[in-house]
Amino acid sequence: MLLSNVKRSEGEWWSVRISALSERTGVPVATLKYYLREGLVPPGRPTAATQAAYDAGHVERVRLVRALTQTAGLALADVRRVLGVLDNPPADRLALLGAAQEAMLGAEATASGPGGEDPWPARVAAGLAELGWDCDPTLAARLAAQLRDAQRAGVAGLEDGWTAWARASRDVALADLASVPGDEEGAVRQVVVGTLLTDPVLATLRRIAQREVATDAAGVREADVTPEDASG
Repeated sequence: MLLSNVKRSEGEWWSVRISALSERTGVPVATLKYYLREGLVPPGRPTAATQAAYDAGHVERVRLVRALTQTAGLALADVRRVLGVLDNPPADRLALLGAAQEAMLGAEATASGPGGEDPWPARVAAGLAELGWDCDPTLAARLAAQLRDAQRAGVAGLEDGWTAWARASRDVALADLASVPGDEEGAVRQVVVGTLLTDPVLATLRRIAQREVATDAAGVREADVTPEDASG
């Protein structure tokens, strides 16, 4: 299990104090004590009235909590929800995916738009139907709200362009599912933690691809310019 003791070498078990746990994880002692108080990291093994020992499982858990709060940007309530799925995963794979997505969505409600008729729920419903996707209503509502807010902020081309993103995201989803290992614990971690922590990776790759496409386009335009054009 995630929080079990870990052998350093055959027949040898090891543990560290909270100061060493801080050194191993790069997380300040005060933050570690906060994680412990909040139940995000399990208690150490008591060694004295005011001291406890921590093992490799604690190191792993601290790094996970840190990644969820800093890299994924989750609030502590959502971190608890994610950890709950990791610690008590559903046995059924489809139920696991549903629980993982629910944990990742968190308790945040989809905000309604300020005044006026909102065409985006109908647009999203029609677009998803055209793609042949049977989408969870919560996810569809969130997508509609995100597209609406982007359009109101002045982002152009969304009415026709968002379905191109949807088609591209299917390739990402296929790669995601292909990476899920067969064992239960590995599957839970990959679906939940992998999705949360690779969302920023996808955003970075998008920016890299944008630069690459822009560079290619500029290169084509330069190649179309003849020496005569350049000298003239």
